[in-house]
Amino acid sequence: MVKPQKISRKDQILQALAHMLETSPGVRITTSALAKEVGVSEAALYRHFPSKAKMFEGLIEFIEETLFSRIALILDDEPEALRRCEKILTLLLTFCERNPGLTRIINGDALAGEPDRLRHRMIQLFDRLETQVKQILREAEINEGLRTRSTVGTTANMILALAEGRISQFVRSEFKRKPTELWQDQWQDISTVVFR
Repeated sequence: MVKPQKISRKDQILQALAHMLETSPGVRITTSALAKEVGVSEAALYRHFPSKAKMFEGLIEFIEETLFSRIALILDDEPEALRRCEKILTLLLTFCERNPGLTRIINGDALAGEPDRLRHRMIQLFDRLETQVKQILREAEINEGLRTRSTVGTTANMILALAEGRISQFVRSEFKRKPTELWQDQWQDISTVVFR
């Protein structure tokens, strides 16, 4: 019989924070409320994380690691540029849909009033995603003879902006309007105008 793996207190704190971000949209999470949710004192929280910002950084690291490790798999498995773009954006939207609390971090909603470095980490995440899409589009021209109708930069930005809009709608609707809803139809429409 396999024993269930015991979750560390540090992971328990991060999971509680993500859960509170999901169940309390628009509410700023205090360390006092988080300690109560975890069932520990505030002092116990600070034994694992020196600040609330470090807790958010832990969640951001999880987001980055999850997305970019899966993107690497997509790049290894999928040779076609258009399918790569579709799979990367679908991954982003699906991740957000399955992790509403983390989505509030991704779109910056939960980071209002937090240190600037946290918002800059999310800006960097989207910059990395956009750079990855640009690279895919550049390689499409070389490897597949496909040229974008607009510049590679403009096209990558437009594709990512569509996904970011879906994510913002999800947060704004308090997680009722799913980011993957109508996504396949929208992707089909946009993919027909991306290349010449």
